[in-house]
Amino acid sequence: MELNLSLSGKHALVCGASSGIGEATATLLGARGARMALGARRTDRLATLADELRTRGAEVVTVGMDVRVAQDVTRLVDAAVEAFGRLDVLVGNAGISSLGPLADGQVTEWDAMIDVNLRGVLHGIAAAATVFRQQGHGHFVTTVSTAGLKIVPDMGVYAATKNAVRTVMEALRQESTDGAIRVTSISPGFVRAEIDR
Repeated sequence: MELNLSLSGKHALVCGASSGIGEATATLLGARGARMALGARRTDRLATLADELRTRGAEVVTVGMDVRVAQDVTRLVDAAVEAFGRLDVLVGNAGISSLGPLADGQVTEWDAMIDVNLRGVLHGIAAAATVFRQQGHGHFVTTVSTAGLKIVPDMGVYAATKNAVRTVMEALRQESTDGAIRVTSISPGFVRAEIDR
């Protein structure tokens, strides 16, 4: 049985919205009536998605951005607040994966995964937490992964970034004792998505 909950009057931001889970999330949020700010690096795909959502009646603003750059994430949060007057939820979904044995020493790929998968989440927290506290409410929904729970060969660094995100989100949940900030971590298994660099 599918729940068909209305999100009319809710204001959401989705990082990594140009494909995969982020695109599917934006599509579902739009169908349920949420007003959205969408951000991604691939601005052509982001524009196409926004146009499709608008034809279905969704209200959408877009910002070309990179979660590795703290100022970009802040710009996206600011755009959401400017457009809608507030922000109810930040969906931290941007992520990349590069698989291979640790002994291969793929330092460039490791750095990129750490920057996107972990620093990108931290940048989202830094950008939105102040807004959430000022409003007295806000919700971080973050895509983690079952890869952070079951470690397998060739996924060591990817799994490490996801474990780190899980830890950060749990710490944020525990620190949010006043109820202003809600925290949800979602850990999908294998998903057909474009997370490879």
